[in-house]
Amino acid sequence: MDFFILLVQNSFAQDAPIEAQPSSFLGLKNDSFYYSKQSILELWAYQNGYGNDDLSDMYKLRFYQPLSIHQWKGMMRIDTAISSTWGPNAPGQSSGQFSAGNTMLTIWGMPPAFLSNLYLNLGGRIIFPFGNNGQWAVGPQVSATFTPQSPSKSLLSDFSPLVRYMYGFDSKNNSFAANPSQPPLLRTLQLFPTVGLQLTPATQIRFWDENGMLYNTAGGGWFIPLDAMVTHSISKHLLFAVGASKEVVQTFQAYDWSIYGKISLRF
Repeated sequence: MDFFILLVQNSFAQDAPIEAQPSSFLGLKNDSFYYSKQSILELWAYQNGYGNDDLSDMYKLRFYQPLSIHQWKGMMRIDTAISSTWGPNAPGQSSGQFSAGNTMLTIWGMPPAFLSNLYLNLGGRIIFPFGNNGQWAVGPQVSATFTPQSPSKSLLSDFSPLVRYMYGFDSKNNSFAANPSQPPLLRTLQLFPTVGLQLTPATQIRFWDENGMLYNTAGGGWFIPLDAMVTHSISKHLLFAVGASKEVVQTFQAYDWSIYGKISLRF
């Protein structure tokens, strides 16, 4: 989506529901509270292009863990990464060298008896700055998942929108004289209008799942990519995916293009 961070079950065959949800949206049933009962470990690899032959590589570990605290049920996601930049504009002393990237913690679920008639997942994310150019940032999010009433008769797998707002409040290296390449503090609205299409029983194509749309609320400007990822389940425990993203509107710069893939293990 990143991304939505999205509900974990969208990448795998879903577990039995926590509770049947009576609400609907455009004829779709609300499946926002189908939480995986298993943990998921994913290995991601990305390469991003920024123009002028500048590139970045990143390897990321992502871990999903179901949570259950009294009546509250939800999910926790942890992301951590190493990354490198290279190209004519990369710092000469670190070009091509990998260093620790940011680590993110995301938690979402539905508080009991809190706006329960809306059937939405509420949550938030915090970014821990372990990279050379990192920053502390926090942000609330709201999400939902809608699926067809008759999945076997529909090409649509799910519609899983997510909205998040990230607010950066402290840079790790907050002296521009010491670290002139550090980015400005985040003031970013993130939109993930995620749509999944079921190509075969084991294969999906998913749009705006990993990379979403961004709006820079500090200086204005949109970043809107076309993002697509093909996922294929080898078994109920193993899934592979490859994807690509290309900017189509870029008044706020994020990247020119991105290619990525993942291996997911469910246990």
